[in-house]
Amino acid sequence: MGLFKKAEAQQVSVKGHQLHCPVCSETLFYQREAQLNTAVASFFNFDWANRSAICFVCANCTHISWFLGE
Repeated sequence: MGLFKKAEAQQVSVKGHQLHCPVCSETLFYQREAQLNTAVASFFNFDWANRSAICFVCANCTHISWFLGE
């Protein structure tokens, strides 16, 4: 995948269940990672220490479903 190319939307399974968008019922999603910033860590420039979440962006309506890692 090139730097500016969009990853291909895929079906996603969460704990053995196919993910469906709660807004439009789509089953194809783009996967992204997002940092869960906290005010204290940001204040002290320790954003790198915050947890991350996996986000699935609906390929149809762009609704974002967030999941914390293991």
